[in-house]
Amino acid sequence: MEEEKREFENTNHPQEPVNGNSPEEEATPNQESRSEFVFPEAERSAEAEQNRQAASETASASYQNAERSSTNEAHSSGESGTPPIPPIPPTRSGGGSGDGNEPPKKPRGKVLLGYFLTGLLGVIVGAVIIFFAVSGLNHDDSNSSSGSLGNTSSTKSNTVEKVSYKNSTDITKAVSKVQDAVVSVLNYQASSNSLESGLGGFGSGGSNGKSNGSDSSSEKEASSGSGVIYKKANGKAYVVTNNHVVDGADKLEVTFSNGKKSTAKLIGTDEWNDLAVLEISDKNVTSVAKFGDSDALTVGETVIAIGSPLGTEFSGSVTQGIVSGLNRAVPVDINGDGQEDWEAEVIQTDAAINPGNSGGALINLEGQVIGINSMKISTENVEGIGFALPSNSVEPIITQLEEKGEVQRPALGVTLRDVDTIPEQQQSSVLKLPSNINYGAMVQQVTSNSAASKAGLKQYDVIVDINGQKITNTVELRKVLYNSNLKIGDTVKIKYYRDGKAKSTSLTLEEAKTVQQ
Repeated sequence: MEEEKREFENTNHPQEPVNGNSPEEEATPNQESRSEFVFPEAERSAEAEQNRQAASETASASYQNAERSSTNEAHSSGESGTPPIPPIPPTRSGGGSGDGNEPPKKPRGKVLLGYFLTGLLGVIVGAVIIFFAVSGLNHDDSNSSSGSLGNTSSTKSNTVEKVSYKNSTDITKAVSKVQDAVVSVLNYQASSNSLESGLGGFGSGGSNGKSNGSDSSSEKEASSGSGVIYKKANGKAYVVTNNHVVDGADKLEVTFSNGKKSTAKLIGTDEWNDLAVLEISDKNVTSVAKFGDSDALTVGETVIAIGSPLGTEFSGSVTQGIVSGLNRAVPVDINGDGQEDWEAEVIQTDAAINPGNSGGALINLEGQVIGINSMKISTENVEGIGFALPSNSVEPIITQLEEKGEVQRPALGVTLRDVDTIPEQQQSSVLKLPSNINYGAMVQQVTSNSAASKAGLKQYDVIVDINGQKITNTVELRKVLYNSNLKIGDTVKIKYYRDGKAKSTSLTLEEAKTVQQ
């Protein structure tokens, strides 16, 4: 920058003679003067002072010489009578002959030094301004960044406060009363680890599938569901669940909400209502559920499902819904033959019920169990249709299971088939039913020495009425026997058709021993 400044000054201020010397004579000193701008400031000041004093002395001598010359000339002119000739005034362009006729000039070095100092001062001032401007900008950015971080911290702080906030609603209160009483039920079944089993039974044990004693077996988890602890007494606790949850189990285990486990003993099952009762130690039991009145439910009422959908990984899951319908009749195939054997009366709800929820609790906002979740409709075009067994139907059944290990039901001692499943031609030729009778339960087989055989019922008789209640099919007949107030030993009046003729008989109900009615 200093070199560019010197070139600028040299271009706009050409070299001038000092002390009357020509530019050529001053070339060397000026070059030395220009080179002096690279030295410290103190050396430049001393040199400039010396040049100034020398120039002053030279100018003074020149004026003195000029004055003496003028005096001499005046005397010479006076003596000869000729007027004196005035001296030629010195000019910058006139050049100098070295006779001292030019006026003194300001030293060149000092001028350049002034320009340099002025420029340097401007550069310094500009740099200082830029420095503070940039510093201020950085400070603002820092403040802005700090403010942003502060807001983030504040946001995080608010979030933490919201998380720690205890939100209490009717639903949370209801769940808190029952949640610890809902458990997971694990079904373990024996599985063979032998090579023979892996090869499909064709091993050293022979074709009968028997092993030679070297095989080992173990119990593996075959399925899982949910259950509800409803009673605690005498060091024992009792769990209600679905029959299909425990079906085929070689070992049963209960997992509590806190992760602890307990071996469970199967007390009894009821396949018709899909219920089972388990007995466990009350060591880890901290809560017992209470049953509510399912007959007091109203459509649209809020209900909550609690259970272990998809296994223990999601144990204690809570879903909310409403009562979608009451007294729904859902057909059930008990023996797996593809025919409807039973119609379960259930509560319909849209609370999410998934595999693993079976046996879990459906509760109201009072935290009372008003249903045992049992089934759902599961197809691609159906959503939110689940069913629970009403608590008022569950309680008497589990009481019998707990006390007797089974549900004692009255029976006729026959096997039945729905008339509407029989071709019309056979209804006319074999059963010989009147044209207006196309319903009823046909007797397929009569058990020997049963209540039916004692009452005179025979194969192909068509039962159409029991105690004044119309019987349209086998499901209706079971509902009359199982859901009414009929008990073992009661006598009922039965109307039926034989060979197209209406007949009636009285029958004393006996205890059911099989799936026969």
